[in-house]
Amino acid sequence: MSNEHALAEGKAIPSLVPARMDRLPWTRFHWMIVVGLGVSWILDGLEIQLVSLVGNTLKEGATLGLSTAEVGLLASIYLGGEVVGALVFGRLTDKWGRRSLFIITLVVYLVASGAAGLTWDFWSLALCRFVAGMGIGGEYAAINSAIDELIPSKYRGRVDIGVNGTYWAGALIGSAVGLVFLNTDIIPIEWGWRLCFLVGPVMGLMIIYLRRHIPESPRWLMTHGKIEEAERTVDDIEATVRRQGGQLREVTDDEAINLVDYPPVTYREIARVMLRDYRSRSFLGFSMMVTQAFLYNAIFFTYALVLKSYFGLSDSGVALYFFPFAIGNLAGPLLLGHWFDTIGRRKMIFATYSIAAVVLFVTALLFNAGSLNATTLTLMWCVTFFFASAGASSAYLTVSEIFPIELRGQAISFFFAISQLTGGVVAPFLFASLIGEGEHPARGPLAIGYVVGAVIMLAGGIIAWFFGVDAEGQSLENVAKPLSARDGGGVRFQGPTPRLPSTDAQGRRITPVKPEAEQGPQDRSQDEPPVS
Repeated sequence: MSNEHALAEGKAIPSLVPARMDRLPWTRFHWMIVVGLGVSWILDGLEIQLVSLVGNTLKEGATLGLSTAEVGLLASIYLGGEVVGALVFGRLTDKWGRRSLFIITLVVYLVASGAAGLTWDFWSLALCRFVAGMGIGGEYAAINSAIDELIPSKYRGRVDIGVNGTYWAGALIGSAVGLVFLNTDIIPIEWGWRLCFLVGPVMGLMIIYLRRHIPESPRWLMTHGKIEEAERTVDDIEATVRRQGGQLREVTDDEAINLVDYPPVTYREIARVMLRDYRSRSFLGFSMMVTQAFLYNAIFFTYALVLKSYFGLSDSGVALYFFPFAIGNLAGPLLLGHWFDTIGRRKMIFATYSIAAVVLFVTALLFNAGSLNATTLTLMWCVTFFFASAGASSAYLTVSEIFPIELRGQAISFFFAISQLTGGVVAPFLFASLIGEGEHPARGPLAIGYVVGAVIMLAGGIIAWFFGVDAEGQSLENVAKPLSARDGGGVRFQGPTPRLPSTDAQGRRITPVKPEAEQGPQDRSQDEPPVS
């Protein structure tokens, strides 16, 4: 049966897809989504950690014989690939669909990362690292979009935050693998580094079969004129949920949303929506992403230098101190995530950002006074990032749910690129330059850097308090009305009302969307979350 294209027929079509998806109970179907899609962050953490570990090995003559500068450049090339991949695949995920892209991006990563283990010089390895970075960068846009659109609104916050936090599970796996594969007493040096690059693809091959069973986002289908296909997809999902023991309530006609088939958004239209119609939300997303990225990269990429310079730890000693640091980062999102759905987005973002800032400020004072050793400094970092990691994950959640579905993937990619460029380039260089030289380096400059990082993080929390959107328990269509939605449906707009989009000015023959009056807060579920 062919899909009905509302725009061509000049009429709006009501759809119950959002209401039907949001009222689903938690079942094994949703765990399949979490496992099948959430592996992206594990792979990214694994990649970055393994490459940082193989750096010294790649300088050996028995491997590729790279220079120190070339090893450092590999990290920048991978970062550049992530940025390019996010921007390219982010646009395609809005145009081609979530499912197509989370299959394509995983295949790109699998091929490129596996090929890195077969390279013979710097340039062949650099090319593979760039392409692998493109795959992972594209995953961020496709996966965040798919998770938010497939997970019921009641659980969306904790799932998104928990999945984003699993980056650190990947880093832990990478560290453990490195201890074995890079141990020349176990594996010859010329083979160990190559095996490291194959770990990610092996994990990816194990998960790509599972992804084949994850459906296209019905929300994406309904906003691209494929109303009947969207309804059939939800029918299949509901049948699966019933087989798994889920009980479904009936949905009523007043919960429908009226839609027209909306043409692909242009770059000009994206700029209008983000810089004019949703200006305050763009400021919110920019602030959250940049502040968390600055703090994270400033400390994460210099923690080894700090432990070695100020406390005289060896390389092997520093590696052991990484494990509690990573565990603290992983525990925060998993243990605090459900509060973002119950206590609320704004309150929890403000709390996590602010507590992290206060603990880091205290850390700066104690570090400057010489009151900390390697163990206690690592403990302070663990506490700081227990909260900061949940806040950082909530930044990705925020930018993925506060913009219309037609440009969700591109919004995620834009803010991801900005955060990577600012946090990944500026912060590590700045903080590395603050680390003193000599046998007893001065602590003052780095302590001031920590204070600056705390202030920046606190600013991010305050901005979220005043500009944040109470999206907990709300349908995505309530949080940000689709560009293809027309008045008359059951969807009610929540949060700061954007200005009236002037879609007629672009010759699209579409009636402008006028957001309805802001509604009062709806009842929010306090049930125990399925993911913690």
